[in-house]
Amino acid sequence: MLLVKHSYSENSEQFNRLQDGDFYLENGKMVLTEKYHIKRGSCCGSGCKHCPFWPQHLKLNKELRGDIYNNNENTN
Repeated sequence: MLLVKHSYSENSEQFNRLQDGDFYLENGKMVLTEKYHIKRGSCCGSGCKHCPFWPQHLKLNKELRGDIYNNNENTN
């Protein structure tokens, strides 16, 4: 299991922009959620655990996995 490589200090601007549901802590590491990645809008290419894009882990990819894309269409 690969955890996100992003590192934010609690005083950084990036950390302060994160909202509830954007991340959780696992073994002392910040893990960004699928919700956060969808809001981000494209893949960062860091091998994130909850990458919602397909193909996964392809930097700047904006195509959501089919199961997520279909769920988003049904809720709009």
